[in-house]
Amino acid sequence: MRFGLFVPQGWRLDLVGIDPVAQWDVMRGLADHADRGDAWESIWVYDHFHTVPEPTDEACHEAWSLMAAFAATTERVRLGQMCTCAAYRNPAYLAKVAATCDVISKGRVEMGIGGGWYEHEWRAYGYGFPRPGERLGMLGETVRILDQAWREGRASLDGKHYQVDDAIVAPRPLQDGGIPLWIAGGGEKVTLKIAARHARYTNFDGTLEGFRHKSAVLADHCREVGTDFDAIVRSANYNIAVGSTEAEVEDRLRALVDRITRIVGAEKAEGALSAFRGLPGVGTPEQVVENLSALRDAGMSYAVCYFPEAAYDRSGLEMFEREVVPALRD
Repeated sequence: MRFGLFVPQGWRLDLVGIDPVAQWDVMRGLADHADRGDAWESIWVYDHFHTVPEPTDEACHEAWSLMAAFAATTERVRLGQMCTCAAYRNPAYLAKVAATCDVISKGRVEMGIGGGWYEHEWRAYGYGFPRPGERLGMLGETVRILDQAWREGRASLDGKHYQVDDAIVAPRPLQDGGIPLWIAGGGEKVTLKIAARHARYTNFDGTLEGFRHKSAVLADHCREVGTDFDAIVRSANYNIAVGSTEAEVEDRLRALVDRITRIVGAEKAEGALSAFRGLPGVGTPEQVVENLSALRDAGMSYAVCYFPEAAYDRSGLEMFEREVVPALRD
């Protein structure tokens, strides 16, 4: 199994209480930690503008600005977004931005991309909020433009959503074949069909039952479009709360609630725990290894991990590196 690490950027209220002047140092420090070690193949950020579980005035740093910064300040780890919202940037412009980041990083960028879902920030930033079919149509056309631009250095498309007329993307990415595409999302009729056609990686439901089901749907689409299902790396995201005892795990979860309660209130802070309790990344190291081993056996070979306390306390992150990663690494 391969592992990626989310660097806290504020979207999930994971920089609360840290002076804005110090926030980049915190992010860079965690990126440097991942870069210098051998546990993490990649680091990741979210592509969002407004915080969750509700929009607040707390910092939420922009994804592609961070990509450029990490490209310049790391040497080994690969750099991804989970995931870029296709409609937030003109596709030819996005191809140019990503190619530039790839050059700065000497060929280490990953392109996580999806249709987008956070209605509040869509409307706040003036994008409207098209129905799901339109958002996925934008995704499909974006992926076609990206692929053409990176392979050929130019892109043209007279599409329903985007019109690109011989857009020059130079320099191209350094990676042969262009930047790897991670198609994120589990929509069974459209998203996974786009993934079957274009993805080197997918990212969807990380529960055992959900992962098996989405994998079967993806396999059906691959047969339909004539691509190799086994050539697509299937990944999932995991919220991690790990402790030497179950009491320590609970302490980590309570610390998360305590940190964000003053920002979003007790009810929403408690609600945030639904993304942790009973899920594969929560438990003692032995329990997490058991959970992820079952997923590995089902074909999940790349886990992208989020530690909500990482900006304040690295002990859980370091425990995971010592006791979980070695037990599961390929």
